[in-house]
Amino acid sequence: MADDNTVRDVVDAVTGVAKAVPVYQDVLQPAAQELGKALQTVAKTVHVALAPVSALVWGYDQIKDFVSTKVADRLKNVPPENIVTPKPNVAGPALESLRYTGHESSLSDLYANLLAASMDKATAAGAHPAFVEIIKQLTPDEAKIVGLFAFPLAFPLVTVRWEYKNVTPEESGGMDVLVNFSQIGNQAGVEFLNLTPTYLDNLCRLGLAEIPAMFQYTGKGVYDPLENAPEVLNAKSNIEQNPKWRAVIECKGLRVTELGKQFAHVCVLRKG
Repeated sequence: MADDNTVRDVVDAVTGVAKAVPVYQDVLQPAAQELGKALQTVAKTVHVALAPVSALVWGYDQIKDFVSTKVADRLKNVPPENIVTPKPNVAGPALESLRYTGHESSLSDLYANLLAASMDKATAAGAHPAFVEIIKQLTPDEAKIVGLFAFPLAFPLVTVRWEYKNVTPEESGGMDVLVNFSQIGNQAGVEFLNLTPTYLDNLCRLGLAEIPAMFQYTGKGVYDPLENAPEVLNAKSNIEQNPKWRAVIECKGLRVTELGKQFAHVCVLRKG
């Protein structure tokens, strides 16, 4: 396991680089003197900005406390004879990753659930080593969205685009102006609601979900809340101000993959 001073060393190294830049003392070079002062100011600013990071990085004692509380709590109802040593390729990377994400409760909860699942005979087989890498590439907001994948929910999406009303050789095609708009961010309670489409792109990239080209819900009224949302109505209004354009709404849906379902079952659903 990496030494607790790693991040502190990085802070010192970055600060050292800034301080190592030559500072000319020649009174005949006032411009160089001013540059030297500016670099010193930057060095101090870098140090102040990076210093808090060292406080967020977990050491051995914090990880040990995490295992003896969060993980143990999730295994409290598992018979002792069913608790096994976890696979090193799951537990090792998971514990190491906690050094940098343990302070984010939405992410540390995923690690706690994964570790607990890997230590229970009944669920150990489903604790895939890839899940550690997936969690490492999630933001706290994306972890909240993944929490929805554990339940049989519909995830409708709409994309609003403008297209030319009268197609000519000179004017054809169109452009998306609102992509994969949904209520998923609201449902999950994300902090940065406007980034929800980006979050969905990342979850698809990680293989937890997909947005099939020809997939659409057929239930009556499924898309009504989205089509009547202020964001969609505003996009349509802006498009229709141009007499050459027409607004087109494409109805789609987010579908959770089998990997996504397994990830949610192992890492989202809490034991105990």
